[in-house]
Amino acid sequence: MKIGFVSLGCPKNLVDTEVMMGQLSARGHELTSSPEDADAIVVNTCSFIDTAKQESVDTILEMAEFKKTGKARRLIVAGCLVERFRNDIRQNIPDVDAVLGTNELDEIVTLCEGGAKSEAAAAPYLYHDLTPRVLATPRHFAYIKINEGCDHPCTFCVIPQYRGSFRSRRFESVIAEAERLFAQGVREINLIGQDTTAYGDDLGMKDGLAHLLAGLAKIETAHEKWVRFLYCYPNRITRLLLDTIAEHDSLVKYIDMPLQHASVNVLKRMKRGASGDIFLKTLEKIRRVVPGVAIRTSMIVGFPGETDADFEELCQFVEAAQLDRLGVFAYSDEETSASFALDGKVDKKTIYNRRRHLMALQRKISKKMNRRHVGQELPVLIEGRSAESDLIWQARLATQAPDIDGVCYLGDVGEVEPRPGQIRRMRVTKAHDYDLVGDLIDDPPVEPERKQEAVNPFPIIGSNSGRQHQHQ
Repeated sequence: MKIGFVSLGCPKNLVDTEVMMGQLSARGHELTSSPEDADAIVVNTCSFIDTAKQESVDTILEMAEFKKTGKARRLIVAGCLVERFRNDIRQNIPDVDAVLGTNELDEIVTLCEGGAKSEAAAAPYLYHDLTPRVLATPRHFAYIKINEGCDHPCTFCVIPQYRGSFRSRRFESVIAEAERLFAQGVREINLIGQDTTAYGDDLGMKDGLAHLLAGLAKIETAHEKWVRFLYCYPNRITRLLLDTIAEHDSLVKYIDMPLQHASVNVLKRMKRGASGDIFLKTLEKIRRVVPGVAIRTSMIVGFPGETDADFEELCQFVEAAQLDRLGVFAYSDEETSASFALDGKVDKKTIYNRRRHLMALQRKISKKMNRRHVGQELPVLIEGRSAESDLIWQARLATQAPDIDGVCYLGDVGEVEPRPGQIRRMRVTKAHDYDLVGDLIDDPPVEPERKQEAVNPFPIIGSNSGRQHQHQ
């Protein structure tokens, strides 16, 4: 039986998709990237914000057409949209044969084969190192989910309603999966979770993330490796965590720390706490302890009650912070979130204009930060030929996370073509607003002959990172 997948949303959703593909593959089913050839199609949805919900619905309807024009006999909808609109999906889109919540992934084989889902209540789900998994990323990098769920009370967020309370994977499970991935040729591992800095709290571990990173750094590999973590909470950045990042070369000097706002008034209504001044002190500490660190954050504009003065305070913070990367989300008024009941709603035009204004400020900052690299010689991870042109090769600095940050475009790659997954040295020759241009300056490593790999040769019909690239 041929199964096609569409994965929407953030990397956490993508890992769920990889787990479902792994279970089907282990059962002997074939994965296909051609929806017209699929006997069953699975759409793993996102519903974090309005645009994600609409994209999920549009994709379900698009895939439903293959039940009329293709071979598909089964259409299964999975993910966060199911947690919110389980009954509505079945009633309003009759072509959907089954729905699968975020804690029901083990039922995917049964549903694709036409069976009925268990009536038992789904237990909180978190995969482990023995769970079958088929990577949907290029072979040189992968995501590892180290925890699931969230206990933070952020009023704008509905994720805890779908994903449940916070729970961590065992330390040994994460290490075992990382060892296996590195042995398979993965060069970069990105740790993900709703809040990676809370890793191990529920297991009684103190500074769990710092100890996990140290353990990952000690894994012996045949090639240079990169390890980064995403989605950390600002008040969980400990000195031990920073010291650990600074100590190990394989731990990427990169902090992804969503701050959401800088105004005390807005942060209080978000139930986030802190202030712009506190954040600036945190940034100063990070930069002092981890030289050369790149810092990424995300902000929400148009949150209920955000005044002109609050927005101006946010802009002043962005100017003062001089962040390497910044993503800006327009507030999405989700009916099941606590913020839905707040007064002081901001109109859509104002939200749109504030977002554009903030990104214009960041664009200048980003270009200035990029210009510092011109003339430098830096390690880059080769991604493959650019999607924009087969004549251009693309790579990433360690401080450029996959899918969400800028990239490096390679001019001169030398006489021998590079290969995806190589870590090479690049001299930066030019800086754009978000991207860099440079030339490879080292000799290619001696490697056994192998077939040239495509940038993304895996059986996902379509995917979307769900997190905003900094210049969107």
